[in-house]
Amino acid sequence: MALSIGVVCALKSDLYSVEMCQLKDDSCPELCWKVHLSLYSQSTTACVSLKVCSVSPKMNDANVSKQIQQMVRFIRQEAEEKANEISVSAEEEFNIEKLQLVEAEKKKIRQEYERKERQVEIRKKIEYSMQLNASRIKVLQAQDDVIGSMKEAASKELLSVSHHHHLTLTHHDHVYRSLLKDLIVQCLLRLKEPSVLLRCRKEDLHLVEHVLDSAAEEYADKANVDPPEIIVDNQVYLPPGPSHHNAHDISCSGGVVLASHDGKIVCENTLDERLDVVYRKKLPEIRKQLFGQVVA
Repeated sequence: MALSIGVVCALKSDLYSVEMCQLKDDSCPELCWKVHLSLYSQSTTACVSLKVCSVSPKMNDANVSKQIQQMVRFIRQEAEEKANEISVSAEEEFNIEKLQLVEAEKKKIRQEYERKERQVEIRKKIEYSMQLNASRIKVLQAQDDVIGSMKEAASKELLSVSHHHHLTLTHHDHVYRSLLKDLIVQCLLRLKEPSVLLRCRKEDLHLVEHVLDSAAEEYADKANVDPPEIIVDNQVYLPPGPSHHNAHDISCSGGVVLASHDGKIVCENTLDERLDVVYRKKLPEIRKQLFGQVVA
């Protein structure tokens, strides 16, 4: 049975600790020692216990002390080497883990930067598209204003076509009377009814009555039918021409409106209606003449 007499020496540092105890063992006549070595690191702790017996029981105290010092130096050297290995290994593991963490954070930063960069690009495209659309709308609005002013000017010119004197017929009145006749014939050819109702402006009534018979005969010759019955509505007239007094009221620049006897078929052949038809038909050509080819 071995019995520990006591701690003979102890060494301790941040990396290792060493304890040596003298043992008395009846089964072993030599002088015995128990050496306990502990190694420390950030992640591990290694412990080693050794039992060392002296080779000669007749060694004096000086030899024993010298041998103990040699053992201590050897153990210390082994401990330092082992501690260095542990320290180097821990440093390598730390550097590897640190590099992995740094690379992971760099990747996150790059991804966040790319995401924000895409957002900025999308925002720029949206703003550019909005500004481009706003500019296009302004250009189209300006073009519409120009075309609208042209139509308004044409509407005012229609008044000069239908303006006439009530007492004496001028050359201008003869032109408008001939135009009324052509408008009536055109309506009759569209309606092809034996009896029609005619409406006109009150100021055009005497001119219309003057051309009714000739218009009916011309229609009959062109359609190869009997002259139709044309009834002039003396109760309801078309609105008068526009003026600065009734600029916002319903107006009519001239012309006629014919309808079948039952009123189911109506042919509007006023100057304003004909202007609208020409305007809608010629609008693409007008735009091209004024503004050139429009690129979408």
